[in-house]
Amino acid sequence: VQLQAFGGGLVQAGDSLRLSCTTSGRTFSNAALGWFRQAPGKEREFVAGIERSGSITRYADSVKGRFTISRDNAKNTVYLQMNNLKPEDTAVYYCAARFGGVSIFRYSYDYWGQGTQVTVSS
Repeated sequence: VQLQAFGGGLVQAGDSLRLSCTTSGRTFSNAALGWFRQAPGKEREFVAGIERSGSITRYADSVKGRFTISRDNAKNTVYLQMNNLKPEDTAVYYCAARFGGVSIFRYSYDYWGQGTQVTVSS
């Protein structure tokens, strides 16, 4: 499975941004997908995850109510809609895939994209 994330950029606090991650390789619809982020000097952390059918999602407490993960299996794409962005959301965002249920644990994901930078100015 190959993943490619894009859509990052520089925005102001309160703005919105949508990240996309396209996949190729093994059947996309069989994979749970997740978004993680890593700020400078910090560990990579879970942001959101979605199971293969899209009916189950999980979010980090820090983004609940602001971020929405979704997927389009016909387009082999997973999205992360980010609203009301805050400076603390600044990080490199990665998409990841695993062939199992949705997980919040980064080590349970087998495939990773290259990351896209999101910078939120105050």
